[in-house]
Amino acid sequence: MKLYYDRGTIKVIGNSYVPYARWDERCRCYRALAYKYRDIVEFLESEGIEFEDYVLENALPSRVYDDVEFELRDYQEEAVERWMREKRGVIVLPTGAGKTIVAMEIIKRLSLSTLVIVPTLALLEQWKERLEIFGDVGEFSGRKKELKPITVTTYDSAYINAEFLGDKFFLLIFDECHHLPSEAYRNIAQMSAAPYRLGLTAFPERADNLHDLLPDLIGPIVYKKAPRELMGTYLAPYELVRVKVPLSREERAEYLKHYKVFKRYLSESGLRIKSLEDFQKIVMRTGVDNKAFKALRALEEARKIALGSKAKIEELRKILERHRGEKIIISTRYNELVYEISRKFLIPAITHKTSKEERVEILRKFREGKYMAVVSSQVLDEGIDVPDASVGIIISGTGSPRELVQRLGRILRPAPGKERAILYELITPGTTEVRISSRRLSGIKKLESLDDL
Repeated sequence: MKLYYDRGTIKVIGNSYVPYARWDERCRCYRALAYKYRDIVEFLESEGIEFEDYVLENALPSRVYDDVEFELRDYQEEAVERWMREKRGVIVLPTGAGKTIVAMEIIKRLSLSTLVIVPTLALLEQWKERLEIFGDVGEFSGRKKELKPITVTTYDSAYINAEFLGDKFFLLIFDECHHLPSEAYRNIAQMSAAPYRLGLTAFPERADNLHDLLPDLIGPIVYKKAPRELMGTYLAPYELVRVKVPLSREERAEYLKHYKVFKRYLSESGLRIKSLEDFQKIVMRTGVDNKAFKALRALEEARKIALGSKAKIEELRKILERHRGEKIIISTRYNELVYEISRKFLIPAITHKTSKEERVEILRKFREGKYMAVVSSQVLDEGIDVPDASVGIIISGTGSPRELVQRLGRILRPAPGKERAILYELITPGTTEVRISSRRLSGIKKLESLDDL
């Protein structure tokens, strides 16, 4: 029996029964998606079936990293040991708990060709810088196609080139692995023969429940820690303060005017929103139904009023006064509000329009204490190495529980003289923001109860 990697699949030539594979009349052989390679090999070995394996003959050469040493915290060491038992699976650790070091220790121990997949170019650069301790690091992206024994790529580039990359690496590391189960990105895992897989995330759960695919694509959750378990020694104790900020009379009238357009559409169309899937049905209709388009636009206008009220700006001023001298990260959903806060309070702003050079400069000065506050939209929520702060302020956001977990993680890193972290969440009562906030809060509750993850 012979095993080959062929265009994103494993081609099995032989007469024996092969699990995970289907007979293909075109080539008179069995075929299986490449990610079943390890399972097929383990089956053949357990059954004592002789076979020749050519699947990873194109894999990049491995290196030995005996000269590299990492000082791991006790829970990091425990996470590594737990993963090394099966050499596949997901590790769940809070933002700021050092997931990258865990991955680097695993790279060292395996000393096999490794592909690290990350969501953004900013994260790609961050990982490359950290991984340079191992030597030259390759980059496989839209701007550069350079393969080395350790290579970093983005989910987008890995998806587009999944067939080409599928037989080049023994170890896949999926950073922020909650992205992987999406319909497109899951092909990265399925078309790769890499037998060893590591997933990293602070919050694996997805609103569409596709996180249920992670055990098949990467492996089960093999290790997890909640923020509360690391507090005191490794993470700062925190307090979550929810502040209700009502709309003015004029703002409420404007809010209701827009929101009623949306509610009227639901009533006329007979639709009810009980889940993310229900909302997505309306989004899908906007391409052919002008009323659906107007309804969603009205809902967005209503949300902008609720999320960026004048009273919130005043409440922000009070909080900034209260925490004068402390490092503060302010988060909002809309760029317009980012720039308004930046102008009003003379606070550096970071959005998706901010150049890499300017972002790096702002965060450097924030780290050094030359800037004591920074305001941003969602670009700092995931992965960007944000300097330590003790106060977080959420002016507005989405209903994603992960969003709250990530924003909390930005202020949990311990620092000299830092006794606690505090996260303010400004909420407009009597609007859809109450429900949005409740969905976010569910993420903290689930992290506090690990069995619910």
